[in-house]
Amino acid sequence: MSYWITTAVAIISFLIAALTGIVLIPFLKKIHFGQTILEIGPNWHKSKQGTPIMGGFMFIISSIVAGVAGYMLLKSNNLFDTAETEAWQGFVKQISCMLFALLFAGIGFIDDYIKAVKKQNLGLNPKQKMIMQFVLCAAFLAVLYALGDKSTEINLMFLKLEFGIFYYPVMIIFMIYISNAVNLTDGVDGLCGSITFITMLALSAVCGILEMFEISVYAIAVAGGCLGFLIWNFHPAKCFMGDTGSMYLGGAFVAIGLTTHNHLLIVLIGLIYILEALSVVIQVTYFKITARSHYKKTGEKGKGKRIFKMSPIHHHFELSGFSEYKIVITFSIAALIVSVIGVILMI
Repeated sequence: MSYWITTAVAIISFLIAALTGIVLIPFLKKIHFGQTILEIGPNWHKSKQGTPIMGGFMFIISSIVAGVAGYMLLKSNNLFDTAETEAWQGFVKQISCMLFALLFAGIGFIDDYIKAVKKQNLGLNPKQKMIMQFVLCAAFLAVLYALGDKSTEINLMFLKLEFGIFYYPVMIIFMIYISNAVNLTDGVDGLCGSITFITMLALSAVCGILEMFEISVYAIAVAGGCLGFLIWNFHPAKCFMGDTGSMYLGGAFVAIGLTTHNHLLIVLIGLIYILEALSVVIQVTYFKITARSHYKKTGEKGKGKRIFKMSPIHHHFELSGFSEYKIVITFSIAALIVSVIGVILMI
């Protein structure tokens, strides 16, 4: 794939996202679509009360437009080395990834709407989210199956494990976990956008290596869109991506990742997301176990212990004295390291 096409797609997406913010942010302020801050969060986050949410529309719009433009550039320059049928399947996969991410963004939009209009920071309840995500993940796996990805192996690069019919429920759980992990990463100004910029660059490179050029240009379009969004989201943020944006990025990450059918690669490149979500699982589990033990001893409820000062783990670092800038830089360096390792392993 020509590097000029990749560069052009990234620049187009960056510019569209950055320029969209000029119009979008005043509009969101005008209709009072602002963030409601939880009381249990860090005290200094209260200053972010009312900051416009749904800023994720910047990179959603830019990545879709630039991704389709990238495909058209590939086609017009005859850069498909595959048969016409395979090229068409590649295009359908690209559109499927986009549609999957958009539908995930739709779940986030409903969540944001509840938060902004009803002033309820929790939005949709977990059961509602889980049902919608389950249906979308199952549908996406069905599309991949229809397009020829019938393998039921878990690919760990150096080891492949055959799961048979159990592959599909395992993948649905995996997809839901990863996509929600991306959502949990969006808790500090610039963090989720920075991490996803890096992970999408890595996925674009991997897809290029695998000659999945249609998917590669979509990944680079998402990366460019994230960079354009960060102009407005770095501390102090002028807007947040909201669940609309973070769910879109989560959906895009798992969809693009699964088209490679390399599950260890997804875990490696998305390791920061996974650790963020894992910190929540560990925190909640430990609290419940110790609270139950304390109740049996004293009869007092809600007196559990915590491993972290607060979860997800970026808040632990925040409460430990790390500035938002330092958290973003530290986590981004870690994401860059594991992403580079992932790409190298694919060469």
